[in-house]
Amino acid sequence: MTTPARADIAAARRIVVKVGSSSLTTADGSIDDDRIVTLADSLAERASTGTHLVLVSSGAIAAGIAPLGLPGRPRDLATQQAAASVGQGLLIARYAAAFARHGMRTGQVLLSADDLMRRAHYRNAQRTLDRLLDLGVLPIVNENDTVATDEIRFGDNDRLAALVAHVTRAGALILLSDVDGLYDEDPRHPGARRITEVRDHADLDGIRIGGSRGTGPGTGGMATKVDSAVIATGAGIPTVVAGAADAAAALAGEPAGTYFAATGRRPRTRLLWLAHAAVAVGRLRLDGGAVEAIVARRASLLPAGITGVEGTFDAGDPVDLCDGDGQVVARGLVNYDASEIPVLMGRSTRWLARERGHEYEREVVHRDDMVILAASPRVDGQRARATRASSQIGSPEG
Repeated sequence: MTTPARADIAAARRIVVKVGSSSLTTADGSIDDDRIVTLADSLAERASTGTHLVLVSSGAIAAGIAPLGLPGRPRDLATQQAAASVGQGLLIARYAAAFARHGMRTGQVLLSADDLMRRAHYRNAQRTLDRLLDLGVLPIVNENDTVATDEIRFGDNDRLAALVAHVTRAGALILLSDVDGLYDEDPRHPGARRITEVRDHADLDGIRIGGSRGTGPGTGGMATKVDSAVIATGAGIPTVVAGAADAAAALAGEPAGTYFAATGRRPRTRLLWLAHAAVAVGRLRLDGGAVEAIVARRASLLPAGITGVEGTFDAGDPVDLCDGDGQVVARGLVNYDASEIPVLMGRSTRWLARERGHEYEREVVHRDDMVILAASPRVDGQRARATRASSQIGSPEG
């Protein structure tokens, strides 16, 4: 018996599979039932070995375009939400029918970014997904586009899939696309070479990837897939980016697409979210001493080190922590409203407790609610989104 080239993928007992709109739609943007059936066949083949599968699927907005008589994917948020509302049920019904041919039951799970940030919410999401899998149900996950806003959303289902893989303690992540892997340049160019393996971050150096947006009805692109692969592998989850047509081979651990080896260990979910999915709603500017304390010594942020505050936020919101040049060095959950911070700046917690009461003798951002953002070049040439942060965000959860 031949051992698969990617033994960790082949041996995974729980796998998250993500498929994008472009892999499910026809040229005119409508949902292609044949593609859904083909995908279901591939997943059913792997499920027959006893593997738990979670499917993260885009396509709700695309499925709602034709019933609403829209000429194409809407650009405004309200119409996108309306299309998602109409399309989500239609999409799930098609999946349910396709998997029923294999005797498999499906369940719909809609998540918002908030569900993976707040401890009670993500614990509930984790319990629900675990219970569905225990009951032999294949969860079909999508972002809750009907109520998501531009300010608080995952932005693309690639990133959602990486976070779901972490929450469900998956052994592997498969990102399916209309491109059959990562190339060293635009795959439409003659001579472009598919990269078969990425073993560490250095393997991405010098690779030029186009924009982060895809074509057709989807919102992702190869850059978001690479970002998501880095999130997952940094949390100890090997990842494959492959074409939807190669789903069965990718799931079997065969050499399809691009394999990203696991590089880190499992961090706490909340900090993973802060590093890779949170949208900061404000900024705190710090003096040099505070920057050194939180970055080098992993200390909490105290009021004495704050020199400025930007934005409107409430206690519990994510905020960026910046050095004197405005460079983001960390992100954390703040313990004060924005309106409270100006009177605290430059003051010691002892002075604040004496003058304003003991409730002010606390950190502005506690170190347990903070992630250090280690800048590294993005493959698309833009500023880093903390692609190495997962290895710096605390101990694994139990």
